[in-house]
Amino acid sequence: MKWSEISIHTTNEAIEPISNILHEAGASGVVIEDPFELSKEREDRFGEIYQLNPDDYPEEGVIVKAYLPINSFLGETVEEIKEAINNLVLFNIDIGLNKVSIMEVNEEEWATAWKKYYHPVKISEKFTIVPTWEDYTPVNSDELIIELDPGMAFGTGTHPTTVLCIQALERIVEKDDVVIDVGTGSGVLSIAAAMLKAKSVLALDLDEVAVNSAKLNLKLNKVQEVASVKQNNLLNDIQEQADVIVANILAEIIIRFTDDVHRLLNKDGYFIASGIISQKKEEVKEAIVASGLEIIEIVQMEDWVSITAKKIH
Repeated sequence: MKWSEISIHTTNEAIEPISNILHEAGASGVVIEDPFELSKEREDRFGEIYQLNPDDYPEEGVIVKAYLPINSFLGETVEEIKEAINNLVLFNIDIGLNKVSIMEVNEEEWATAWKKYYHPVKISEKFTIVPTWEDYTPVNSDELIIELDPGMAFGTGTHPTTVLCIQALERIVEKDDVVIDVGTGSGVLSIAAAMLKAKSVLALDLDEVAVNSAKLNLKLNKVQEVASVKQNNLLNDIQEQADVIVANILAEIIIRFTDDVHRLLNKDGYFIASGIISQKKEEVKEAIVASGLEIIEIVQMEDWVSITAKKIH
């Protein structure tokens, strides 16, 4: 089968929304080429796995790539993608050069392209993200392994926003907590909450592709008895009270449902919000406080921010 590789030269700020646009257009995953990866300091816990080639990365900005099947609708799909990306400026998102290019690849090249980018990564005190095709032996006896297949999911779970959320969940989730994961994507945050001994986890996403992807990943990690997935628009019509609500989505979306977060959180419950580019931090803080929550922690990683708030009353 022939595939078309669509490549968008953009900014770090636009990675998340463009990735979402590509998934909605039918891409089964994205590759992100960020030159920051070349200089990032890493603890080498897994042997020589970070063999990155500078020629694969742009000198400035980032490149987001996705793969779409070549069919009679491809031209129309690409035009829709371009229009959706251009519309991001309406949300004050910097799309940078916004250079879009297309090339044809065969299925074998497409399958191989995934695997050169993804390796086991320890992202917190307890959690290590492992691609399904990698053999990995835990370093510590209490290490928690999350297996993901980026080919069917929404990334590898190692983006700073995801890492920030998982680190916050690790600090906050207690045994028998009820957790709601808004905009679950691959389901990685729900998997982490379940592994931290939450009593139940409700994963929500409006996108049917995400819902199916999350269900597969929950089964892959054997947490489907604890975590369930539902197609839903944010927290609309949700009545279940929660001890922890986590959302790793765009700042512009988070500010729309902070009142619902307050409504559904138990007293002394926590809200973990990420997916927030640093320039949008104050806007999200204001919305969270206006909804009656008290901010207790703000953590930044690269250009991304996570905010943890608590329902005091």
